Amino acid sequence: MTFAIKAEVGDPKARTFAFRAQKTMYGGKRIARGDEIFILASENEGGAGLVASGVVTSAEATPRKRGIARQTPRVSIAVRRTALAKRRLGRGELKPFADWKDGRPETELNFKFYRQATNKIVGISDEAAAFLRGFF
Repeated sequence: MTFAIKAEVGDPKARTFAFRAQKTMYGGKRIARGDEIFILASENEGGAGLVASGVVTSAEATPRKRGIARQTPRVSIAVRRTALAKRRLGRGELKPFADWKDGRPETELNFKFYRQATNKIVGISDEAAAFLRGFF
């Protein structure tokens, strides 16, 4: 499975990234060492959307807090960058793709990342991964 993360990214050109206790949705909790991941710098924190692709070098589930019934699973990951994005892809480019049932990779990404404003790690389809690879 391929994954994508939308999170605060301090240096989009860094060779490695560390993301601590990130929320997971849409299968994101299954991320593991060796998985391919696409990194989107969260526009909520001043980022520009898709910035890099990489390989997960470590993944560790964050323990759940006691006494809280409903908790979104969280994972801490480290990533080695393999490429920098050559074209822009962010909220503005994905916003027009809002017909949730059209099956387009752009719509999948818009739904998973921008329907809710939260930062998160998500599992993405092979079609969405192929679409994202076209930006490198």
